[in-house]
Amino acid sequence: METANLSVATASVALALGPKTCSSSPSPSGILSSTPGNAVLPGREPPFSVFTVLVVTLLVLLIAATFLWNLLVLVTILRVRAFHRVPHNLVASTAVSDVLVAALVMPLSLVSELSTGRRWLLGRSLCHVWISFDVLCCTASIWNVAAIALDRYWTITRHLQYTLRTRRRASALMIVLTWALSALIAFAPLLFGWGEVYDARLQRCQVSQEPSYAVFSTCGAFYLPLGVVLFVYWKIYKAAKFRFGRRRRAVLPLPATRQVKEAPDEAEMVFTAHSRATVAFQASGDSWREQKEKRAAMMVGILIGVFVLCWIPFFLTELISPLCACSPPPIWKSIFLWLGYSNSFFNPLIYTAFNRNYNNAFKSLFTKER
Repeated sequence: METANLSVATASVALALGPKTCSSSPSPSGILSSTPGNAVLPGREPPFSVFTVLVVTLLVLLIAATFLWNLLVLVTILRVRAFHRVPHNLVASTAVSDVLVAALVMPLSLVSELSTGRRWLLGRSLCHVWISFDVLCCTASIWNVAAIALDRYWTITRHLQYTLRTRRRASALMIVLTWALSALIAFAPLLFGWGEVYDARLQRCQVSQEPSYAVFSTCGAFYLPLGVVLFVYWKIYKAAKFRFGRRRRAVLPLPATRQVKEAPDEAEMVFTAHSRATVAFQASGDSWREQKEKRAAMMVGILIGVFVLCWIPFFLTELISPLCACSPPPIWKSIFLWLGYSNSFFNPLIYTAFNRNYNNAFKSLFTKER
């Protein structure tokens, strides 16, 4: 009788434990490992997929290209005396912030992305350093873009009042304010206890999710400079449209028999062609300046467009998530974050592509090294 009862008890325990022991066994890292036959191999993590390896390779290349290209721009500005003036000091400030993003921020962000569950495994102190430099460098990069746009705007619309001396003072003031405001936004959580960036229980390291700080940081780091650059580009567009309209009014019809004549007293040349539609083109001393202003306006437009496309998804998420106590899927947060980081790669490409002096300086720099 006792033997029968023992058999029944053993059978019931086996039935109770059977489904659990046959399900899955988590590995120490929290990733489930299984074989095609549903056999579990505890302690073994699945290998990286081809897609993961490809993404990591692209991110590593992005980090290297961002660092090297901005470093090249910075070295060129330091070595060429002609670049030791505005607006190249603003470009140098932007290059410094973007170099720091590539050297200090992006590598640690990649380490966090590769960890299981995007956990932070590098400790509390390094988390504070990483978050602080992340906010500092990215905010400085954004405000430097706004400073370059302001400098171009004043150069185009107030080229008589915006003298070289005034331009130097204005650019130096904008650089100081850019880094001071960025430092205030970056170190506010540490200085004033404005939320916590490290969660030891969840091993999570992220920008403070305190709603009041989220509003302060996103407005100060993005929405305010966004308003500045959009206003500036609108004013540049209006000024360019006004100049283009004035140049169209300067195109005059002339008789077909008139020849080319010069009027040195008025500093202009009138060109005619013997055809049915005879047009006079006036080329004054401002033509070179107008071409330069056109390139500057185009550069500012592309710079602002890329800046908005890169950063607006991230900052919309950063503002909405703490206010509604919700969060998008981690994969989208990562995409938005790295899209914002990529702006540091595009900045030097844009403002050097529209300046032939940089191309000549690059060539001479490599020629001397050879």
